[in-house]
Amino acid sequence: MAVTNGTVTDVSFLYQQIFKLEFDAVTTTRIAVAVLIPLFFIFVNCVMLLALGSKSIFFETPRYILFGHMLINDSVLLLVTTVMYIISIFFLNINKALCTLLVFISYCTFRNAPLTLAMMSLERYVAVCFPLRHCDIATPKRTSIALGLIWMLSTLTIAIDIIYALIVNPNHLSDITFCTLEKLYMAKWQMDKNQGFDVLYFVSVAVVIIFTYIRIMITARSVSSDKDSCKKALKTVLLHLIQLGLCLCSFLYATIEKALYVMSGNNLPLFIDLRFLNYLTVLILPRCLSPLIYGMRDDALWPLFKYFLCYRSGKVKPSVNIH
Repeated sequence: MAVTNGTVTDVSFLYQQIFKLEFDAVTTTRIAVAVLIPLFFIFVNCVMLLALGSKSIFFETPRYILFGHMLINDSVLLLVTTVMYIISIFFLNINKALCTLLVFISYCTFRNAPLTLAMMSLERYVAVCFPLRHCDIATPKRTSIALGLIWMLSTLTIAIDIIYALIVNPNHLSDITFCTLEKLYMAKWQMDKNQGFDVLYFVSVAVVIIFTYIRIMITARSVSSDKDSCKKALKTVLLHLIQLGLCLCSFLYATIEKALYVMSGNNLPLFIDLRFLNYLTVLILPRCLSPLIYGMRDDALWPLFKYFLCYRSGKVKPSVNIH
């Protein structure tokens, strides 16, 4: 990326690779798939949230508070990502104030996911390794404070970019532009800063999840009772580690796209096909996995989810038994 006097004078690789597509049957099908899949999982997440909200005990249990936050976070991210995808497909220029709002929400929710995974792993670690102190350590109030810290950390870097852009150009938000994150970059150090924070986030989260996995595994082998609970917690943390890997792939989206561009050579239709698959598998699908990974495995939540998903067609509302 070319830089003159510390100012970004060239657009990023992603912004360079914008192609006007003919709206034939294939393109229309792609757009429908890219829009309907997120909308479907947003619906699933909303039903799951309805199930969580139907019992007050879920509001008092830290792991369900964290799970509810993950559902809301992923739903908002899927919605904003879909809106920005539609804007890019139709080459819509929008006001920079609206663009900044969309970028701010997508940036924060995107980076909330790994931090939330770390908190969920820590909660399981406390529940298994310190069962007698779990109720004192993992309280709803402390969980809410932890979520506040997660949002503060995720908004820190993007807030710096917005403030710097307004200092350099006070009329920054009044312009009309094609909406991308790079529109907030006024200097190269901003990109370096964001890359540095991303590395720090993922190294920290990976250390936390690996540490909790090892500790829970040691505890599961040493305890003589409640081995089923330990094994279930171990599988949950392992799923957190797998989902962290999927989040890491999402952070490498631009790098993967550039590699696909190089691999496809001058074959533009092939690159467009690979780019679409990259968008679906790397950006969208990982955010659709939360209700499937956690909801289906939860004995207390899953019956309620099926009850509400079937429009309360069951004769009796399922009871909740949280272990």
